[in-house]
Amino acid sequence: MASLPPGPRHPAAIQMWEWIARPIPFLERCRRNYGDLFTVRFVVGPIVFVADPEIIKQIFTGDPDVLHAGEANALPLEPLMGRHSVLLLDGPEHMRQRKLMLPSFHGERMQRYGELMRQISEQEIARWPLQRPFPLRPRTQAITLEIIMRTVFGIDDAERLARLRHRLGQMLDIGMHRTALAGIALPALRRTIGRRIWNRFQALRSDVDRELYDEITRRRSAPDVAQREDVLSILLQARDEDGKPMTDVELRDELMTLLVAGHETTATSLAWAFDLLLRHPDALARLQGEIEDGEGDEYLDAVIKETLRVRPVVPGVVRKLTAPFELNGYQLPAGARLAPNIYLTHRRPDVYPEPERFRPERFLEKPADTYSWIPFGGGIRRCLGASFALYEMKVVIPAILQNLRLRAVSDEPEAIRRRAITFVPEKDGMVIAEERRPQPAGTPGQTVVVA
Repeated sequence: MASLPPGPRHPAAIQMWEWIARPIPFLERCRRNYGDLFTVRFVVGPIVFVADPEIIKQIFTGDPDVLHAGEANALPLEPLMGRHSVLLLDGPEHMRQRKLMLPSFHGERMQRYGELMRQISEQEIARWPLQRPFPLRPRTQAITLEIIMRTVFGIDDAERLARLRHRLGQMLDIGMHRTALAGIALPALRRTIGRRIWNRFQALRSDVDRELYDEITRRRSAPDVAQREDVLSILLQARDEDGKPMTDVELRDELMTLLVAGHETTATSLAWAFDLLLRHPDALARLQGEIEDGEGDEYLDAVIKETLRVRPVVPGVVRKLTAPFELNGYQLPAGARLAPNIYLTHRRPDVYPEPERFRPERFLEKPADTYSWIPFGGGIRRCLGASFALYEMKVVIPAILQNLRLRAVSDEPEAIRRRAITFVPEKDGMVIAEERRPQPAGTPGQTVVVA
């Protein structure tokens, strides 16, 4: 007989509203009342939240034909990314698309993007205001959007870049808005109270699609496509086991996936990193010392891992069951969703003593565990761009610290608020840039900025 773990008994609409509007109090109350395995009931059906690494291991290593991630992701993501996105596929289709995309994230190729990442970062940082408060997340978002557009498309034409940047920004502004997302993702709302939002979103998406398909057509006919290092050119040359390339529609959906997922989350992680560092002067001083010495990046790596632990951008991942599934003594029915919860798992005191404390040293003392440090998910569905995101943060954080002296506007860390499916700083990471940090004249690869 099918059975589900216990959970709150409020009506599904109320539970879903709490999850959207007040996710942190909702999660913490559920764990306090029901433990590390509990069932929430939303309008899409029951979802079993999991915060136990041993149970998460069962899910990440389970049969992917039973545990469908693509089907589980379809509702919120398909309108933005398209049904051919690697995030929305399951089974052989998912593995085909994943294998076609993997060469784009090969470590050697990725590191060749490093100089471009640094240049883009310094160009944007040079425009940041001095001596007045400003929100950091939109500024880091400008950096990561430019990086992802340049590395994915390899476009050097300033006008084309500006047009794509503008149209993509407009679409994301509405697509990632907390309240607008429901009107876009839920078909019933598209036809009723969300009709205006849905129509506006469709128009903006059509504008972006025209730019994407135009770039795909241009690149297919480019004589130097085989020599180029951008992701689009690599994907155009990729072939599956049957020798078939991606179609234009598949390319469009994967490009949109990279554009949306590849900059929004990293930009937010960068904002969280500084929200934490600026309130922990010892950690900041140690990181600055390591960067100035230039002899390694062990502490920078630990800072990034600790940021992603204590402030994960995505609160969880989801699998939809295609068949009954036994989990920790419960017989879960087909159609139920399993959701390893990143936020709660990262706050287990048995794994992370003083879990609320920002302490990067913990990752120097003990390496990150596969099933208790899961900001990028896990198993065969682990985020394809994880290495790219970590490498990008290792470039951008030093670039900011080498060029500016920042301080937080408030002594109190910013609270977490929801932005669509992500957790962002409540005030977008308000900071003040006090002065430019002068660079030694003639430093190789550095932009000289005089205070």
